[in-house]
Amino acid sequence: MQLTDILKTEHRVIEIVIACLERIAGEASQSGKLNRDAAEKVIDFIRNFADRCHHGKEEDHLFTSLESAGMPTEGGPVGVMLREHQMGREFVRQMSEAIPAAGEGISEAVKAYATAAMGYAALLRAHIQKEDNILFPAAENLLSQSELDALRVQFDLTEREHMGEGTHERYLALARDLAIEYGVPHQQLEKLLGQGSCCCSHEAKG
Repeated sequence: MQLTDILKTEHRVIEIVIACLERIAGEASQSGKLNRDAAEKVIDFIRNFADRCHHGKEEDHLFTSLESAGMPTEGGPVGVMLREHQMGREFVRQMSEAIPAAGEGISEAVKAYATAAMGYAALLRAHIQKEDNILFPAAENLLSQSELDALRVQFDLTEREHMGEGTHERYLALARDLAIEYGVPHQQLEKLLGQGSCCCSHEAKG
């Protein structure tokens, strides 16, 4: 698996959870009460899998390598991606703050949660498309194979030392459970879990 394929595969997992988030928000808007348990699971997934792990690999390793190779941060695609990461974190903060009251059926909180959730979903869908179709091809053209190989080693270290062994697989399972609960297609998750490895570059320890 190529370096950017690792990130793209993670994107597919994130998109599954985004689809669950959209259904959770829609259900809350219709019923007037949020499924707090499901909403908190999505926040957990976003903060740890999507942000701490996936965005961490990009911000700490890929983006800095691109900057060192001559891609400007300000005024360039990396700067746009960084701003959108921050925007996403603000949406997540808003969702998290609204969850307790929305779970009690307080209408203002349900509305605040749904607005933040749908804003996050729209942002991340567009963000992923930009990375898949613009930033990642640019990275493959700009960085040498040795630089890409070095980044792959850093990604492995992020998995093992920063996240911890088994963490990635646990969030794949969480995503699968949410997808089953909300009727979201998740064949790719079943494949990743069934083959005994996560969507990153290291083998799962069984």
